[in-house]
Amino acid sequence: MKNLALATVLSFVGITAFANVETPQLENNSAIEIVVGDFEEINVSDLPSAVSSAVETNYPSATIDKAYKNDQDQYKLELTLEDGTTGTVYADAEGNWIDM
Repeated sequence: MKNLALATVLSFVGITAFANVETPQLENNSAIEIVVGDFEEINVSDLPSAVSSAVETNYPSATIDKAYKNDQDQYKLELTLEDGTTGTVYADAEGNWIDM
């Protein structure tokens, strides 16, 4: 009876040892490129009044350091707050904020 139990255990161990199937790894060598649009620097004075008003309304203590525009009439604005914090925001020509 001991031999039967021992044979059963050894058979189970042998079967499970070879049951480890290796999953093949797929290689992904493709590159993903996201084109946001090329922004060209413009004068801050050339911003539409709607964009300037949106900055004054939402960021009253901010100064527009640099402004950029792309071919879709979207604006990238580099702002500095009174406390020295800097940030970049995006808006369309109507002064609506854009998440990018």
